[in-house]
Amino acid sequence: MKITMVLDVVCAHSYIAYTRLARVLRRHREGGGTAELEFRPFQLAPDAPDEPEPLLDALREAFGPGALESARRIAQAAAREGLDLRYERAVGANTFHSHRLIAQAAAQGRAEEMVERLFRAHFTDGLYLGDPEVLARLAEEAGVTVSEGGEAELRRELESVRALGVRAVPVFEFEGGPTLTGEQSEEAFAAALRAA
Repeated sequence: MKITMVLDVVCAHSYIAYTRLARVLRRHREGGGTAELEFRPFQLAPDAPDEPEPLLDALREAFGPGALESARRIAQAAAREGLDLRYERAVGANTFHSHRLIAQAAAQGRAEEMVERLFRAHFTDGLYLGDPEVLARLAEEAGVTVSEGGEAELRRELESVRALGVRAVPVFEFEGGPTLTGEQSEEAFAAALRAA
């Protein structure tokens, strides 16, 4: 059985939802079940500059002064999931090369490890995901061998996801079952897994 998750690694809602789904999948696999988790790319800010910018500044500019309160609420929700979102340290980034890294990790059977490490690097460690040296180090930590290329394929995949009508993430498609969007609960993910 396959589950497809559309995500961006700078999306806190994707991080929270992924964490919940990962718990459900861990229990499912420990109980003898099988499930493949596939990732499809989405860029929340495809035109983001290739220069680092404090995330809180970018959020304030994009969404106004209420963005800070929203970030605080999201960080509190993440903390209830055991996640440490440090918006004050996070750096906005164009995620194109992060998605290229996830695709390479998937080809090596390490996509889940790579996605988790990218989320943590952005939200907790305050690392700039636009820096090739940072991405190379994160890949090494996740057990992924980095290679050149893959840009054209990634551009096609990003366009394919947009052509499907995806405008926000996360999105979860359970093969033979439902499609879920947003920060679903563990119970909702478990029910979708049973229904698939």
